[in-house]
Amino acid sequence: MEKTKTLYEKIGGEAAIRKVVDYFYDLVLADPTVNHFFKNTDMEKQRLHQTKFISFALGGPNQYTGRSMSKAHAGMNLQPIHFDAIVTHLRDALAHYGVDQADIDQVTDHVETLREDVLYK
Repeated sequence: MEKTKTLYEKIGGEAAIRKVVDYFYDLVLADPTVNHFFKNTDMEKQRLHQTKFISFALGGPNQYTGRSMSKAHAGMNLQPIHFDAIVTHLRDALAHYGVDQADIDQVTDHVETLREDVLYK
């Protein structure tokens, strides 16, 4: 009996997720709704950090050593429009790399569970 693959494995592991994250941030940085949140961010470090976070969130190895979601977003006062833009860009980046719709939905459903930890901080 074949072991069920994690989303991390289905998508192609960390190398594939790194490509998705790079494309995701290209979309984010082009979006005036949210790009100002990253104007003083070391984007190379951010991309690496996000790759590890998403890898872990999708069932890969836990290499994420960052702050909690609420601490990482403290003082940003993120609103639903910002969270929704980020989810849309993640969805679009996954689709760009051929991830099927059911898997995209599973990823974005997981991200939705973080909404309360991120908004209005």
